[in-house]
Amino acid sequence: MNFYAVIIGTEILNGRRADKHFDFIKSELQKYGHELFGSFIIKDDKELMRRTYKMVQEDPNAVMFSFGGIGSTPDDLTREIASEVFRKTPLVVHEQFRKDIIEKFAQEAYPHRIHMADLPPNAALLKNPVNNMSGFSLDNRFFFVPGFPSMAHPMLKDVIQKYFNKSVEKYRYTLKANTSENTLIGVMQELPATIELSSLPIFIDGKPNVELSLAGENKEEILHYFEKFQQELKSKNIPFKII
Repeated sequence: MNFYAVIIGTEILNGRRADKHFDFIKSELQKYGHELFGSFIIKDDKELMRRTYKMVQEDPNAVMFSFGGIGSTPDDLTREIASEVFRKTPLVVHEQFRKDIIEKFAQEAYPHRIHMADLPPNAALLKNPVNNMSGFSLDNRFFFVPGFPSMAHPMLKDVIQKYFNKSVEKYRYTLKANTSENTLIGVMQELPATIELSSLPIFIDGKPNVELSLAGENKEEILHYFEKFQQELKSKNIPFKII
């Protein structure tokens, strides 16, 4: 699974508010051995939202957590764009959500709040523990929650625990060598797509060093290629240490 966070908020980009969602979703996924594949902070802009959602939709392994834009003000565009991209149809009234809105706000539900119940077809409600103004999900893969952390975070805690609680064990092996990255590019090019490579150049006393790390789910495969790097360094008499 490829996990995406889409954080919608002009107020974050212009500095009026600080983002609190990235650290939360990253940490919550890590509890179950997952990590983010991509994270985006974007403006409340229809075309930008449309392009971002389409990019996620095109990934057959995508799971998306979308924050913000599901309220009742004119800049709340998420429901409309989500229906266009993920359902290719207009919004429809979700009757249970409509009842919840009327129960909470009575006559004050009209003329604006009631439209929060206009959702993409076949949307499932995500319970909001703060005020019962729900988020929604599509196909148990795309999850849409409010921008308020106090609401969004407990909602997504429940989602991750329910749908993505299978722990994925990953193995990581790291070394630091007294050489530049260029020395090891040949071995790097041999790595299969199943292994995650991290190569960090470091300068110590003005001399190039590299911290190289391999990670993945197949321990034997990672150790095999990690040994290749060690042999390459040994063959060139380059000092290194495993960390």
